[in-house]
Amino acid sequence: MSEHLCIAFVPLFNHLSQEAQQKIMALTNHHTYKKNELIFQPGDEKLVIVAEGSMKVYQLLSNGKEHLLRIVHTGDYEGDQQLFDITNDRLFGQALENTKICTLSKQAFHQVLLENPPIALKLLELSAQKTAQLEKQTQFLSMERVEERLAHYLLNNSSNQSTLTLPMKMKDLALYLGTTPETLSRKFKYLEEKQYIKRSGKHITLLDPDGLEDL
Repeated sequence: MSEHLCIAFVPLFNHLSQEAQQKIMALTNHHTYKKNELIFQPGDEKLVIVAEGSMKVYQLLSNGKEHLLRIVHTGDYEGDQQLFDITNDRLFGQALENTKICTLSKQAFHQVLLENPPIALKLLELSAQKTAQLEKQTQFLSMERVEERLAHYLLNNSSNQSTLTLPMKMKDLALYLGTTPETLSRKFKYLEEKQYIKRSGKHITLLDPDGLEDL
C-alpha cells in the first residue's frame, strides 16, 4: 500500500480532497513492525493507522494476563482519544504480523483539525461506532456458553461468505472469546463434529451457517 493510500483508506480522512490528504500525509511518520513487536504502549500520544497488516489492542490485568480488546485491521486506526488529552495508561498495541503503520502526533493532529474542521464531526461519528462495538462485545461476552461466542464470532467475521481466515493465533482468539486455548480447541472440534464448520488451520469453511445461527 502506498503512503498516500495510508490516509485515503481511513474513514477519518478519506472524505477529504486529495490535496488535503496529501498535506496530512506530509505530517505522518511511517514504520514497519515485525510480528509481535509493540507498536504503542501506555504513555504514547499519537494516532496509529494500520496501513497494511493487523494489530491487537490489549490491556494487562492485575494478575499480569492480557485482556484482548480488539483487532485493528488495514485502514483502521487507534489512539484517537489520546489526541484529546485522555491519557493512555493501560493500552498496548502489538503487531500480529509484519505490519506497516502511519502515525500522526498529537500536535500534528491538532493542526489537521484546524485546517479541516469536518474531521471533527467524522471523528465523533466514528467514535460513536467504536463505542457501539464495545457495547456489542460486552453483550457478546455475557453469552454463557463458549460455543455460542465462537459461533457468533465466526458468523460476524465471515462477511456473509462461506469461508474466512482467522486473523489471530488460537491463544489470542481464546483471550478475545473469554476462554482458554484448550477449551476453544474443544469447541472447534464440537462445531466440526456437528458439521457446522470445516477447519484447516486458520481457514474455516461454514458448512451450516443456519445451524451456527441457531446456537
